[in-house]
Amino acid sequence: MLKKIKKIKGEALKKISSANTLTELEDLRVFYLGKKSEFNDILKGLKDLSTEEKRKVGPSANETKKGIQEALENRLMELEEAEDAKKEWIDITAPGKKIKKGHLSPLSIVQNNIEDIFTSMGFEIADGPDIDSEFYNFDAMNMPADHPARDMQDTFWVKTGSRKEEERAVLRTHTSTVQVRYMEKNKPPFRIIVPGRVFRSEATDPSHEHTFHQFEALVVGKDVSVANFLYIAESFFTQFFRRKVNVRLRPSYFPFVEPGFEFDINCANCGGKGCGVCKNTGWIEIGGAGMVNQKVFEAAGYDRGKYQGFAWGFGMERLAMIKYKISDIRLFHSGDVRFTRQFK
Repeated sequence: MLKKIKKIKGEALKKISSANTLTELEDLRVFYLGKKSEFNDILKGLKDLSTEEKRKVGPSANETKKGIQEALENRLMELEEAEDAKKEWIDITAPGKKIKKGHLSPLSIVQNNIEDIFTSMGFEIADGPDIDSEFYNFDAMNMPADHPARDMQDTFWVKTGSRKEEERAVLRTHTSTVQVRYMEKNKPPFRIIVPGRVFRSEATDPSHEHTFHQFEALVVGKDVSVANFLYIAESFFTQFFRRKVNVRLRPSYFPFVEPGFEFDINCANCGGKGCGVCKNTGWIEIGGAGMVNQKVFEAAGYDRGKYQGFAWGFGMERLAMIKYKISDIRLFHSGDVRFTRQFK
């Protein structure tokens, strides 16, 4: 029996050391240590041996069982490590793959910059729907149905299935729609900015687009004046362009402000000395501004004459084109990644 045990041990250790797969190793475990194995029959037969035989065969059988178990565990560890090594193997000689990074569009960069500057000055950011009612887009902005100012804005009308005039909808033509919406829910004093998309039904060219972005600021209180607007505007543009910027006002007409102004800034390209960008005038037209018309306050539910305020705004594409020297507004919506990759 001792020879038989020795033979089983020799064969088992040899086959275990040469096992190449986990499945093969498990088969060997069952074959040599399983309930139906020849070695297990020997262990069961120990009870039938004499005391003297048990003293000789018992220790040998236990040692063999322990040796086979240790060999199985060691080989199992080796095979598992080999499997893990195959899964995690990295060819350090292979060339690396360049990671492509995403890029913000210049519009996103400009909008983030605008919001950072104004929030640092105590302004809140307000928002409103892109599709709005005729009331908020026109009537509340002092442009009733027969007002000639409606002809100044080429509008995309949206079919709502309703013939009621108060339920007619448009793609908003300006971010001024948010003015009355905000004032209906908030009482002065307050200062807000409204960045967002607007839509005009017009032909596109290098300086015009049917979908673009506007920025609007609204400040309302009891002692608000044009001087406040000039200070805030000059502070903003100075921070945005990172140089001293002066603002110039020119009388103009907007139905929702009285008085109204067009405002210019000294040319960011030449610093006001005169160049091709500013047509040698030293000034660049940026946007419109003015003191809020009292009819707008009335549309929001405020008492006439109780508050004063100013509003001003500009096209964000316009500002991005000046800052980054972009010559064609259509590039912003072209979808060409070569364009956006230039900006960081």
